[in-house]
Amino acid sequence: MSARRLAAIIGTGPWPAPAYDSLAGTIAHAITDGRVPVGVRLPSERELAAALGLSRTTSTRAYAQLRELGYVRTRRGSGSLVELPQVPGGRIDHLLSPTGPAADGIDLTCTATVAPIGLLDAYERALTQLHAYLPGTGYYPSGIPQLRELIADRYTRRGLPTRPDDILITSGALGGAAIGIRALLNGSGGVLVESPSYPNAIATIAAAGARIVPYPLEITEAGHHWDVAAMGQTMREGRVRAAYLIPDFHNPTGALMPTEQRAELAEELTRSSVVPVIDESLVDLGLDGTAPQTPLGAFAPDAISVGSMSKVFWGGLRIGWMRVPASRMDDAAAVRLTLDLGAPVLEQLVAAELLGADDAILTQMRARLAVARDRLVDDLRALLPSWHVVVPSGGMALWVRLPEERSGALVSTALAHGLTLASGPNFAPAGGLDRWIRVPFTVAEAELADVAPRLAAAWEDAQAMPDPRPADRARIVA
Repeated sequence: MSARRLAAIIGTGPWPAPAYDSLAGTIAHAITDGRVPVGVRLPSERELAAALGLSRTTSTRAYAQLRELGYVRTRRGSGSLVELPQVPGGRIDHLLSPTGPAADGIDLTCTATVAPIGLLDAYERALTQLHAYLPGTGYYPSGIPQLRELIADRYTRRGLPTRPDDILITSGALGGAAIGIRALLNGSGGVLVESPSYPNAIATIAAAGARIVPYPLEITEAGHHWDVAAMGQTMREGRVRAAYLIPDFHNPTGALMPTEQRAELAEELTRSSVVPVIDESLVDLGLDGTAPQTPLGAFAPDAISVGSMSKVFWGGLRIGWMRVPASRMDDAAAVRLTLDLGAPVLEQLVAAELLGADDAILTQMRARLAVARDRLVDDLRALLPSWHVVVPSGGMALWVRLPEERSGALVSTALAHGLTLASGPNFAPAGGLDRWIRVPFTVAEAELADVAPRLAAAWEDAQAMPDPRPADRARIVA
């Protein structure tokens, strides 16, 4: 790779002091993001310094740091070759990918991105504060006050007045949803769940002993939306006590519930005596400059809302939260203590650093996801014109309708083409959805270009497989 090309990828600064450190961090991020491919030879230190207008000492120290971190291997006669740091046991846990990713495979089962630039700085700043907490026990079941105040303020600024005492810090949004459902049901009862919905949440609700009552999202050519009257009827007929809802860039469809409809839904929830657990994990990932909608909890005072750092920042930052009405806080806290005694203090300090800073990281994340979404949509429409692709205004994935009910077959054939997919039925609370597939656009830039071609090849193979449905029998007319 020429110095000119590398400069075009990483930019030409400015480079915050120490310049070698910020240069190394920027190159490392370009490598993990796939913009600088593994195996490529980087330009010489002298060439890079000239292209960036930096000193030779700066580029030399940057390369040395990249070697120390495991991103570069230098061989005599071969120069500095890009590689990824070795991680004992791999970068993806076997519980997320039981089959294990192929060497050149692309994993589309998980909507998650690599860590953004700036995350390591947040960890370093958090470490300078950790010493103040070491004389204590380290247990903060409610969460450290600093983080609770920041999250409460975010809710208040969005239109839902919140006190720090209304916040519980959890191990991710899924942990918060589990606490909320258990606190509301106390061992039994029905829960309304949108269909499709987040698979891990479906499993969590079922594990809580709940009876799942599915509400199928309405489908039009423009995408998915909610029919509030139909939801109310489903609540009453299904005799549900709670609901798990994703009104903000719904997973997996990306649908966004309008503010006026949220007020209508709150009325139906109150009429049916149903308390919602509202998953706002993706609320900050509007990709088209859409104005944030008023939180559903602002119209439903009894609601429990959950959020997370994992989607908008990094999956390894397992920090989430719950906003719980004062009347339900004791029940939620009691359930929480049966599961764990609090999230790690260091990670809470990192979360506070990120939430207390400006929105530069979020702005960068939104811009990157918007470009990836548009590119994937264009590729799918060009190579798979029979697939129906709706462009979501936010989120991290496309929810695509296939021309035939072959989602399961596609998952099977995709493995031979180096793709790991989650079939539509995984997102179905009560079965079905074999005509749908979720396609995340969160993979590295270098992998994104291969997604549609591999899907097209896998779809051709899937169509050649025998139809899994029973053949229609001809009607005999006497």
